[in-house]
Amino acid sequence: MKAVSQRYMRELIVSVVAYVVMLVAAIWLTNGLLADSTLRFVVILLPMIPIIFTVRAIVRFLSGTDELERELQLKSLAISLAGTAFLTFTYGFLEGVGLPRLSMFTVWPLMAAIWVVARFILNRQYQ
Repeated sequence: MKAVSQRYMRELIVSVVAYVVMLVAAIWLTNGLLADSTLRFVVILLPMIPIIFTVRAIVRFLSGTDELERELQLKSLAISLAGTAFLTFTYGFLEGVGLPRLSMFTVWPLMAAIWVVARFILNRQYQ
């Protein structure tokens, strides 16, 4: 299990660093050199390529874990999905009566935060 976790962290860190580097470069290019070019639509999406490797790292990690870890991750993900749906729908109704619109960029951090909290709570139940 330790080798699986180490490989996961290594793959995850490399893909996230690549994402950040490509994101900074894409923003710099689209706001400067390509500000008036239709090519900016392609360039701004280039940082999504490393995300494919992030997804791959997550799938490989889960495939290499034991049944308990997979069950805990699945439960955490289910709680995260349901919690995110509840909160985003609730806020969507509140937007309809005057609260400011939120960017879709807020959904993933919310989902990730709920996933981490759920995983922490579930992990404590098995200690």
